[in-house]
Amino acid sequence: MVNWPWPRAINPHFEDVKIEVDAAFRDFKALCHESQEAFDKCDFARLTALAYPNVPREHLRIGCELMNIYFIVDEYTDIENAAVTKEMVDIVLDALHDPHKIRPEGECILGEIVRQFWARAIQTASLSSQRHFLDSFTAYLRAVVVEALDREHSHCRSIDDYLKLRRDTCGAKSAFAIYEMGMELPDEVFYHPIVAELVECIVELILIDNDMASYNREQATGDENHNLITAIMLELNLDRSGAMAWAARYHTQVEKQFINGLAQVPSLATCTDILVKYFDGIATWARANHCWSYESQRYFGARGAEIQRSRIVPLLPKVNCNDTSSVAKVNVVDLSNIDAAVHRE
Repeated sequence: MVNWPWPRAINPHFEDVKIEVDAAFRDFKALCHESQEAFDKCDFARLTALAYPNVPREHLRIGCELMNIYFIVDEYTDIENAAVTKEMVDIVLDALHDPHKIRPEGECILGEIVRQFWARAIQTASLSSQRHFLDSFTAYLRAVVVEALDREHSHCRSIDDYLKLRRDTCGAKSAFAIYEMGMELPDEVFYHPIVAELVECIVELILIDNDMASYNREQATGDENHNLITAIMLELNLDRSGAMAWAARYHTQVEKQFINGLAQVPSLATCTDILVKYFDGIATWARANHCWSYESQRYFGARGAEIQRSRIVPLLPKVNCNDTSSVAKVNVVDLSNIDAAVHRE
């Protein structure tokens, strides 16, 4: 992202909203104490504040809740087969379509987490943004089930097939709806081929960056099959370094495609000013994702800044993720502990 024109920026409400959202999330008791501590180190509120530096406080709060949802869905479903994952997805979809219904006692906590998020979001979100969010978030959830099926059968996809699925499992399109909350983007504009192509470019940048940053964590936890680096290694017979280099070149290519494509936006006479603001927002998302990867402890433990400078990532050892919590069948891996243990040896 060296030449990406959109600089790092962070929402001024970050600290206050982070305290509120983190406290509210802990109240769900979705994770055991140890896993919650590891989850907190990921600092998902920081990602949100970097991704939406200019949205009002309430929309930042909604964005923070959404970011927690993406990652808690990820943690819950990554350890399950396709059948159980689909059950969880159906619960989430039911909560979205009826956010005022009391969730059944004993149900997976994802239902209540999503219900509270959506009940808050629809109070201030434009109707068009609600429609677009539901469409893209549903596609994301359906793709998570397909990912679980791939994992169940140890299936590794080709680069093209992987990218088709990953464009949905990364969740980026639904995350862009936070920018839309204060806008009215008609469907004929939102789904215009030029707009759709530019959105796809940013989705691609986010997933490439994310897969490059997350590969070490995922190979350590045994979840590397759903990763672009693995797909490149297998299809092109490259080692890790070669696959990283290929992904970086592809990233640069997509960056240029987006910037060149922006020149076509003024040809859309309607909603041009709104689209300029929208594209500026999603382009900022690409920068935010890159920055957060190194500023949080999600992928590089406490060594993010050092790795960002050196570009050298020591390969982490394999870890056992099967020792699940009695509170929830989730064990969020703390990379800081693994990394510290490696350096002591």
